[in-house]
Amino acid sequence: VLHGDAQTEIPAFASRIQAARVVCAEDYEPQAIARDAAVAQQLERSGIAWQAVTDQVMLPKSSVMTLQGKPYSVFTPYKKAWLALAAERYAHWQPADDWAALAQVQTGLPPQWRQIQAMPTLADIGFERQTLLQSGGETAAQAALADFMARMHYYADLRDFPAKKGVSYLSAHLRFGTLSIRHLVYLARQADNAGAAVWLSELIWREFYQQFLYHHPHVVNESFQVQYRHLAWENNPAWFARWQNGTTGYPIVDAAMRQLSSSGYMHNRLRMVAASFLVKDLLIDWRWGEAWFAQQLLDFDLAANNGGWQWAASTGCDAQPYFRIFNPVAQSQKFDANGHFIRRYVPELAHLDSKTIHAPWTAKHPVDTRGYPPPLVDHAVQREKALALFKKRG
Repeated sequence: VLHGDAQTEIPAFASRIQAARVVCAEDYEPQAIARDAAVAQQLERSGIAWQAVTDQVMLPKSSVMTLQGKPYSVFTPYKKAWLALAAERYAHWQPADDWAALAQVQTGLPPQWRQIQAMPTLADIGFERQTLLQSGGETAAQAALADFMARMHYYADLRDFPAKKGVSYLSAHLRFGTLSIRHLVYLARQADNAGAAVWLSELIWREFYQQFLYHHPHVVNESFQVQYRHLAWENNPAWFARWQNGTTGYPIVDAAMRQLSSSGYMHNRLRMVAASFLVKDLLIDWRWGEAWFAQQLLDFDLAANNGGWQWAASTGCDAQPYFRIFNPVAQSQKFDANGHFIRRYVPELAHLDSKTIHAPWTAKHPVDTRGYPPPLVDHAVQREKALALFKKRG
């Protein structure tokens, strides 16, 4: 086990054991690309080869391109091309099942490979203990996968309803490599039903954002769409704090934000709702929200997080048009009709009926919200402001 700067430690270790080649899993984040390039350069000076292999995606960086040889910036044609290439490349692919043979691999190491330093504790390398509700490791991953396989058929019908067990809950395992993307794609293709098809499409969205980040690394710091790089955001810090704390006065938004802070996870439909509210209702720069999600999400992935936020903000590739603005009350009524999700995370409103709970301030008679705040802003008013903001730049 080595703990230190990759540019120093990896070349030093490779030289010590007289390695002919160093192999690593290829990454697509700008910081990781720069790190790997620096390591490769150091190895080259020592006469050691460097090889990056495909690992976290099915079809890497430039394998799915337009007929003009350019990266896709629209999902639907990318998906069509991805499916065609994947079918060709993995036509006869089967998952490995001979685990017994792997277990027989010799584990003895020559003297020069012996441990250089003691195994560091998590605290030694800067991690802090957390109590969020997500089990890690391959055993937990396989249990979560088995659970989803039993209900994959219903994925298309249930995935948008946060109070129902409709999504896969596998994103963190994909993020940390405790599940293989190739295995998941194989299972989706084998299932061959409507739910599996929609789930496969979501896996392809993940790859779409990965390749997009690789080809357009500048999106980490700025909007992909040039005309929206200098929008006059209001950036009210008090409003941002209310959004972070789940006290905006819009129950579905606050329930989503409280789910995030209590579990390190947020339902995908609610990620869109919460992001849209921050950008289009509170008129706060999408990068503020992106950074907050990056700190909070257990399944944080730079490409997906950046892509999702720019989609919601109408500033990215294949983004939602700026004039399509989520109405948080309408979203609540449609996707949490009985208010079950709101009651779980906003207990102040648990006593309200299924109609009132979505927008208590609209009730014909005053209701006791037990300390829950009134709406921070008027959605209709803020919607017009958002439209004006984008029209000015568009």
